[in-house]
Amino acid sequence: MNPRSRLQEFFFPKVTYKFLFRVTVVALSTYLFFGHVCTPLFIRGRSMEPTYPDGSFTFCFKLRYLVTRPERSDVVVVRLAGKRVMYLKRVVGLEGDAVEFRDGVLYRNGSAVDEPYLKAPCNWNLPPRVVDSGRVYLVGDNRNMPIEQHDFGQTALWRIAGAPLW
Repeated sequence: MNPRSRLQEFFFPKVTYKFLFRVTVVALSTYLFFGHVCTPLFIRGRSMEPTYPDGSFTFCFKLRYLVTRPERSDVVVVRLAGKRVMYLKRVVGLEGDAVEFRDGVLYRNGSAVDEPYLKAPCNWNLPPRVVDSGRVYLVGDNRNMPIEQHDFGQTALWRIAGAPLW
């Protein structure tokens, strides 16, 4: 078989039942995997820099919290409105924790928390808040912007869609 006919056969295969079955299996597997296991995410916004820069790409691994709950310092993907709008945030408090910011330092249950993932120091001040049952407290890593411009706070565990794959 000459190279030209092999190339033609590769790009234009004969349509047989076996070929149609393989195409159907590949299409269905791709739909299930990328729709329900690892959903592609394009990161828009700077709230998680430098960990996840604006314009970068990752996958949301939806099975991550199927049988476990998020832990402190985990980065999670949070559903907001439907399946298209999601936030990427870091868990800084679990249910029952008292979370506060004093002069830019995060305090959990009265103790300062070491956060090596932060880009720059901040000047946030926020009185203590106790995390409600069935919720976690989320904050972005890029805290050098004013506290009023940052989306953070408690969210219900059922809103957590998964975790970024990398």
